[in-house]
Amino acid sequence: MTIPMSKSAQNGPARESLPAGGGLGALLRKELADQLNSTRFFLLFALLAVASVAGFYGAISTISDASDAGDFLYLTLLTTSGNSIPSFASFLAFLGPLMGIVLGFDAVSRERSMGTLNRLAAQPIHRDAIINGKFLSGVLIILMTVFALGILVVAAGILSMGMAPTGEEIARIFTFLLFTCVYISFWLALSILFSVLSRHAATSALAGIALWVFLSFFMSMVASAVAAGLYPLEGIEGLLNMEKNYTLELTLNRISPYYLFSEAASTILNPNVRSIGIVSVSQLSGAVAGYLPFGQSLLLVWPHLVCMVALTAVCFGASYVVFMRQEIRA
Repeated sequence: MTIPMSKSAQNGPARESLPAGGGLGALLRKELADQLNSTRFFLLFALLAVASVAGFYGAISTISDASDAGDFLYLTLLTTSGNSIPSFASFLAFLGPLMGIVLGFDAVSRERSMGTLNRLAAQPIHRDAIINGKFLSGVLIILMTVFALGILVVAAGILSMGMAPTGEEIARIFTFLLFTCVYISFWLALSILFSVLSRHAATSALAGIALWVFLSFFMSMVASAVAAGLYPLEGIEGLLNMEKNYTLELTLNRISPYYLFSEAASTILNPNVRSIGIVSVSQLSGAVAGYLPFGQSLLLVWPHLVCMVALTAVCFGASYVVFMRQEIRA
């Protein structure tokens, strides 16, 4: 006599085979191992390390002694440029987007072109774990890389100058590195979005690089031209349009994540910066000259951090929705 199996017993093995968390942990470990063991990551890390060493060397060669740097020696070390050598902060602002684009431009398109995406989706895992694992692995790699480079520069400064950073310097450097991670994570999310929308990795890479070049190099020229066209500065009328021209140009420039990050970095790493907008003469009257406390500097750049986090969330949210709605065929 055959004993009928219950419905729960029939579905039991399939449910038990599903990993905890929908397989996100397993995919995260897989993506981390693939990225960290790839030649592409070693080349990218080597490029960033060489740029960091060059920025450190340029700053050390410019700062003759500790008295030239004022009260914040290590902040000056990160922001001082040498002869034709940009500073460490400038290198991160310029090369950081390249890291995000390289980590994410073929996240999905490569799996699709190689025919492994359907095999991955056929595993007993949640489908959203695929896109979540790829993004989270990229964020973790960005965190490890940026903080490793920051610690490298600070440690080299301690060995070179024989002075330990103060507590406020450590707090400002940590905040700057955190801003850098959010900034690069935006480009990672954007490149993953292009990878989801494009069938070929080359198309995704070109789209990310083109947008990076435009927002980093040409956005300021476009903002200046638009502001000059709407509020010209020639003649007597130009005197009345100066404030409107500057406000419009500043607003258009802040569309670019590169400008947002540069403005936030200069405010965090330079305690002398007391404002990031227009300051009237009446506001300056009675102001005491001095360094801005770390908490006040953080309040100035808090909107920048919120904006960059929001842009990252929008880009990743769009890639998540598009990926979940796409059809995966063998």
